[in-house]
Amino acid sequence: MPATISFTADTPAGEHPVSVVYERRGSGEPLLLLHGIGHHRQGWDPVLHILAAERDVIAIDLPGFGESPALPDGVPHDLPTVVPVLGGLCTALGIERPHVVGNSLGGLLALAMGRDRLVRSVTALAPAGFWSEAERRYAFGLLRGMRAGAKILTPPMVERLSRTTAGRAVLVSSIYARPGRRSPEGAAAETLALREAPAFWPTLAAGRPVVFTDDIPDIPVTIAWGTRDRLLIPRQGVRAKEAIPGARLVRLPGCGHVPMSDDPALVARVILDGSRTPAAA
Repeated sequence: MPATISFTADTPAGEHPVSVVYERRGSGEPLLLLHGIGHHRQGWDPVLHILAAERDVIAIDLPGFGESPALPDGVPHDLPTVVPVLGGLCTALGIERPHVVGNSLGGLLALAMGRDRLVRSVTALAPAGFWSEAERRYAFGLLRGMRAGAKILTPPMVERLSRTTAGRAVLVSSIYARPGRRSPEGAAAETLALREAPAFWPTLAAGRPVVFTDDIPDIPVTIAWGTRDRLLIPRQGVRAKEAIPGARLVRLPGCGHVPMSDDPALVARVILDGSRTPAAA
């Protein structure tokens, strides 16, 4: 069952109250899951039960997405702000330096947490920030189109489309290589999450100048990319490997930008392997 935690985060903009909705399952070493822009914690549902068999899994709605309220007025949804918020969240939850896994925007946040030594390992699935300027413009244009499409559709229309494989392709084929594998409930819920996310535009604007070039030594890093990613072109994984030479680069055959539904077993295995302690690995 989801829960809400409230805490005070120390950010470059000052100390601010923050509330985050999360779901926690399993036992073992802590594993924090971060979704992408416009998405929500339920995107991890296809792999959650597998991960929870070996980890203490915490899937969150990032501030301003899913059920989590946006940051207070005037507080930017950018990396220098959101990363300390996530650090404050870990402190409030009583998890010291968890393993962290992120997809897209969540992957960029996970890498930034690794750079700041807030975590013990990083697994980034198609992380943002390794684009050329042309690739960034393409991705942002596609995201704007997805948001506009979600806004046009009423909730009853979304529900009707989600009932069929063809309808789910209309709703979520931009992020899934195999949209028919996404459950009707999941496809409908994430379309509505994209439609309603108050932090969508502030987050997109904050991401415009971002290019991640920092190395992350001394922390295990796994970068995984779906071969059928239509949003962030898979060649960006090579740039990620060049920026972080010690990272393990993994191909996810047949997977799209959000690979958890396309191949849950493969993605769960990559996450579990990437989040093992060095001795266990």
